[in-house]
Amino acid sequence: MTNLSWLTYVMIILASYRLTHLIVFDKITEFIRKPFLKQEKTVDQNGRTVQKKVPSSTFGYMLQCYWCAGVWCAILIGICYLVWPRFAHPVIFILSIAGAQAILETCVGVGTKVIDVLAAIKHKKS
Repeated sequence: MTNLSWLTYVMIILASYRLTHLIVFDKITEFIRKPFLKQEKTVDQNGRTVQKKVPSSTFGYMLQCYWCAGVWCAILIGICYLVWPRFAHPVIFILSIAGAQAILETCVGVGTKVIDVLAAIKHKKS
């Protein structure tokens, strides 16, 4: 563990980030979350009835909670890296690339939205 380079450490962080996002948010893993969620009707502040998915168990809550899932993903990736490095390295490599790409895409998306807002404000003024 003392031989862990900063690059490997960053890759493990990015891989953990991407795996967490994959489990908590992505459509492709909805089948994992679905059995642990239930539909619940709520009334919003405007008096409208809204259906939303809520956890039906503690495990369901952990699958919906970004912080909870992040801890478990970090533990899983860390243990795999320490115990099965031959298996973990390619997985960490791929997930870290995907994690960095997701962060870059978020920044580009936010930047694009800011540009659109500024253009709309400028257009309103003229």
